[in-house]
Amino acid sequence: MDNKYRTTTTTVSLINYHFVFCPRYRRKIFNIPKVEERFKELVKETCDDLDIEIIAIECDKDHTHMFVNCLPTLSPSDIMQKIKGVTSRELRKEFAILSKMPSLWTRSYFISTAGNVCSETIKQYVENQKNRY
Repeated sequence: MDNKYRTTTTTVSLINYHFVFCPRYRRKIFNIPKVEERFKELVKETCDDLDIEIIAIECDKDHTHMFVNCLPTLSPSDIMQKIKGVTSRELRKEFAILSKMPSLWTRSYFISTAGNVCSETIKQYVENQKNRY
């Protein structure tokens, strides 16, 4: 994977998030024909609107993994709120079997950050700053 820094007029950043989230009651919604395909389309459209780059996205029967790169103007909670909101509303509108659910996703999610260097490398870099001169 080639990590590239993203630049704006005032920032240079490399922010990668790994998200995992589940439908309510761990329902196996991705076993329903065409739900996974439509879910990925909706996520792509939403990420395009927010200027988020999808590095990887995969779905299992009852959860989904997303690995994304974003600008520092978006918090992880903003990203999840937008993606879960759009996908829940649209999927429940398009699939009758999901329309009976009051909401599609749980409120919780897993998140981890990742960059192109490990934490130990950053720790050593910070610790060695005082010895540079």
